[in-house]
Amino acid sequence: MKRFIGFIKKEFYHIFRDRRSLFILFGMPIAQILLFGFAITNEINNVDIAILDHSKDAVTEEIINKISASKYFSIKQLIEKESDIESIFKQGKVKAILNFEKDFSKNLIKDHKATIQIITDATDPNTANTITNFVNAILQKYQKSLNKDVVIAYQIVPRSRMVYNPELKSVYMFVPGVMTIILMLVSAMMTSISITREKELGTMEILLVSPLKPIQVIVGKVFPYIFLSVINAVVIVVLSIFIFNMPVQGSLFLLAMESILFIISALALGILISTISATQQTAMMISLMGLMLPVILLSGFIFPISSMPVPLQIISNIIPAKWFIIIIKGIMLKGVGLEFIWKETLILLGMTVFFIALSVRKYKIRLE
Repeated sequence: MKRFIGFIKKEFYHIFRDRRSLFILFGMPIAQILLFGFAITNEINNVDIAILDHSKDAVTEEIINKISASKYFSIKQLIEKESDIESIFKQGKVKAILNFEKDFSKNLIKDHKATIQIITDATDPNTANTITNFVNAILQKYQKSLNKDVVIAYQIVPRSRMVYNPELKSVYMFVPGVMTIILMLVSAMMTSISITREKELGTMEILLVSPLKPIQVIVGKVFPYIFLSVINAVVIVVLSIFIFNMPVQGSLFLLAMESILFIISALALGILISTISATQQTAMMISLMGLMLPVILLSGFIFPISSMPVPLQIISNIIPAKWFIIIIKGIMLKGVGLEFIWKETLILLGMTVFFIALSVRKYKIRLE
């Protein structure tokens, strides 16, 4: 036991002497969480739009003022003719153009109907769809103010209510996903590199034939990174709470336990990568390039898994990040307990045991 504890202390000293590893372990997660939280968003604010007003009457002016007064849009310019629309879009100056028909006010009074064409730049489909929805919401609110004294029989009035994220803040989606991606990639990369470094130097074989058992060598290699990754997770959660006002509706203890389980799973995957990698460069390529795209694309972080082709949905089940994102969103946003996420927890636990068992088996084969 004393040898095992001494081995763990030696690993801690080795990590703290390596400044590059410390920078990767602590610098990258903080930079990424701030980058994703502040820079990457699917919300719209002060989007530049243009106005083509053929009517130029009091009603169109009132609508334009209401759109301009909202925090979502900023009127960049006024267009005089339709032939300018294409050139403005090509210049990339605006994301949308509102085209008011001729005699807008007269048509509204006479026929009780007037048309506004919403032309959007659909090179970014999500933004175009969001702009259209926001403009429609402003127009519907204005229309409701015009018809407030009109009684219509048999009205069906839909009333929507957003639960868990009523303000539709994109940071509520990105922070759990970024936390998952960071813990997955950094943990897997650090363990895979540390063990392959020993293999390159020829010291890994010496350790494996030492009085320490193979499982003790592997646990001793992993334990310091469990401790440091837990600190990483705490830093990410603290940043998300105090900087991005991310709620934690559920139990902090349950969140901590689930995070530790996921960290161990990621570290075990890193060990498995180290068993099939002969050099640090190979391990780096597999842990970064080989894991990054599958984790980001197939975890449900950015794209919903339900909208993917069936083969990709099946493959996503072997990505540990998929299950942890479900767990962390459930705890942080929904406030659920273990009774609602026990299936995902068991799947993560099973993956962890599988990765560790396979790694130990491969090292034993190398020794034999």
